[in-house]
Amino acid sequence: TAAAAAAPSDCKAHELRGKNKTELEGQLKDLKSELSALRVAKVTGGAPNKLSKIKSVRKSVARVLTVYRQSQRSALKAKIDDDATKKKGKVHLPLDMRFKKTRAIRKRLTKEQTNKKTLKASKKAAAFPQRKFALKA
Repeated sequence: TAAAAAAPSDCKAHELRGKNKTELEGQLKDLKSELSALRVAKVTGGAPNKLSKIKSVRKSVARVLTVYRQSQRSALKAKIDDDATKKKGKVHLPLDMRFKKTRAIRKRLTKEQTNKKTLKASKKAAAFPQRKFALKA
């Protein structure tokens, strides 16, 4: 029974990715109940090995939640991409699905906008092209 109790706490992310939503929710429930039992043991003055296990269980809970969220996001992204093929025109991603980067990067001009010239500048460039100088060798 000791090995069965230890099994849910040390889970690997690549193993979790193979599981479906209900299995992940079940494992999360098991881990949270294990964590609450460990916290009770901590208050009542439990064994040191139980106290040191709290950290690994917390990390496992985080791992399960991360994999769950990633699978949700990838499913949503696939659905959005599928809908985008059916629609014509530009389909915008929800704000939390877009790349965050920094505000300055998001607000800056695109490459096309940066390289664009005004009418006056383009006329000047056409009228007075860059000089070419022949240099002595």
